[in-house]
Amino acid sequence: MTKESNQKPFCNQAFIDGQNLFLGTTTSSNPWKVDLYRLREYLRKKYGVAKAYYFLGCMDTNRQDLYDLIQDAGFILVFRAHNENVASNKKGNVDTDIVFTMMRNFHENAEIDKFFLVSGDGDYYKTAKYLRDQGKLGKVLFPAQHKASSLYRQLGNAYYGYLDWPGVREKIKLKDD
Repeated sequence: MTKESNQKPFCNQAFIDGQNLFLGTTTSSNPWKVDLYRLREYLRKKYGVAKAYYFLGCMDTNRQDLYDLIQDAGFILVFRAHNENVASNKKGNVDTDIVFTMMRNFHENAEIDKFFLVSGDGDYYKTAKYLRDQGKLGKVLFPAQHKASSLYRQLGNAYYGYLDWPGVREKIKLKDD
């Protein structure tokens, strides 16, 4: 057996807060749209992301084309669970679901090298800090500089980046944008 065959495969995972990604890019002073295929390829090439989870709020049957696009681009689509008996417009807050999935994967799968998070929401700070302290945080990737929680500065510059930086933005933006 060669030395190469004894090495474990590179296994990084990404967790995307879909609403945060959308609002962070489309509601800025210089709005733009993310090409999900290009984002998925960027995560794969730049950070070695093997699995990328894309979290959304309530399922809306009128948005099936969007859901198909997300999955076709290579993301694992995850919806927030809601009580089906309640008929109302629920907020699609996926923060708890993302934290739960990250921590479950951390504890159940020792093969994961690094965790990446796409969101500027400060609600994930404690999870990101814990993963950093365990040597498992890759980066928190903010959709927009102006919407990134200042809490993440405490992690250190090596643990966060911005998707709206010109070099990154050019790699992942929708070409018609």
